[in-house]
Amino acid sequence: MLELLKQRRSIRKFKDQDIEPEKITQLVKGALLSPSSRSLTPWEFIVVTDKQTLQQLASAKSAGSAFLRGAPLAIVVLADPLVSDVWIEDASIATILMQMVAESIGLGSCWVQIRERIHSEGICSEEYVRQVLNIPEHLKVEAILGVGYPDETKAPQREENLKYHKVFLNGYQVPYDAS
Repeated sequence: MLELLKQRRSIRKFKDQDIEPEKITQLVKGALLSPSSRSLTPWEFIVVTDKQTLQQLASAKSAGSAFLRGAPLAIVVLADPLVSDVWIEDASIATILMQMVAESIGLGSCWVQIRERIHSEGICSEEYVRQVLNIPEHLKVEAILGVGYPDETKAPQREENLKYHKVFLNGYQVPYDAS
């Protein structure tokens, strides 16, 4: 698992290649198997493979979502705040687990933050995505996960770059010794 975590990097450039349905199902299973507080599962997901819809989603934010134009797949992560007060955490866990599944099956991915982001003057990213996908008002949009076969290579995370200075032992004053 640690090797997989080192390998996973945000991929924003994808090959012009569709993702096999069984791999999409694996991503969905990863999301549905994700833990949630008190097993309330407030999350819901929209799988997007339609090229025109992907083009629209690429404009979801004023910056940072354009790469979705070249993605063969996007998974929109939603949650119902009336189901759980920690819907943000639960939706985030599901999203990162889909990213790990993607990495494990040879796909690249990148998280597009939607909650609390701006589409354009007068409209937030969440409202824009809600309109594009006809999402009911009671659901919140946390993120869009762009997925595809990587068309860029990024070096894995390096062990010596881990920020152990941000880890403490038995309280905030004692640094954790990883040796």
